[in-house]
Amino acid sequence: MKTNKTLLLIAGPTASGKTDVSIALAKRYNTCVISTDSRQFYKEMKIGTAVPSDEDLKQVKHYFIGHLSVHDYYNIYKFETDALSVLNECFQTKDTVIACGGSGLYIDALCYGVDDFPDPDPHLRKELTEHIRNNRIDVLLQQLSELDPAYYEIVDKNNPHRILRAVEVCLQTGKTYSSQRKQNQKERQFTVKKYCLDVAREILYQRINRRTDQMIAQGLIEEAKALYPLRYLNALNTVGYKEIFEYLEGKSTLEESIANIKTHTRRYAKRQITWFKRDTTYQWISPEEAIENI
Repeated sequence: MKTNKTLLLIAGPTASGKTDVSIALAKRYNTCVISTDSRQFYKEMKIGTAVPSDEDLKQVKHYFIGHLSVHDYYNIYKFETDALSVLNECFQTKDTVIACGGSGLYIDALCYGVDDFPDPDPHLRKELTEHIRNNRIDVLLQQLSELDPAYYEIVDKNNPHRILRAVEVCLQTGKTYSSQRKQNQKERQFTVKKYCLDVAREILYQRINRRTDQMIAQGLIEEAKALYPLRYLNALNTVGYKEIFEYLEGKSTLEESIANIKTHTRRYAKRQITWFKRDTTYQWISPEEAIENI
């Protein structure tokens, strides 16, 4: 049985204005914000992941912003448990809580739950990760095609860590990854109202370009330099950092790296939009309408 508690989810592509909308709504409802942006979890990655400003964080209580180090092991299963714990705590005093972010898998974990896969075996994870470090993603893809042809057909072949996880689960359990993706929704005791911010593509791309320039001005290059020795960590396989790492390695000029950040961010935004459009439970709404009417 559902309670009278409500989770208002504000999703959308990168640079669509989710932070401003979520803070405005949190103020209106006198409540807090749970971040579902998996890269904003890491305290060392403030500039490159566009975390809310210190001023924004002072206005409204946020959870899952900078609560981890890039060295910490964390996964979607832990997030589901942690986020539900925080949500239940917030619901003790609030009837409405805001969730905000653009990481589709983490949004689904909070709203629907995730399948129960085994924790990674550290030795196997290390062995498989070596393929990614040495640019041998083709080896992992070959393994996946043999272990689970069905998942091989649908997996994002540009996402090495998703490929790695599928191979890992197959090897650990002796079963195909696809057969274990039950995708059964877990019952939630609260109501979820899902909104996706709808911004005209041209305007969104302008915002992406402008924000990239702002990140450079704020010190993204210096932040990336400090993280360069850790560039093989999963958390740093992120648009904005990867391109600056290429500049630091002499593989591109600074101007080329900045242009690549803008291009790759636009492509990422397109993938996010595609992901959210698959879920018909979203109500698409402009940022201005969201602030005014939700």
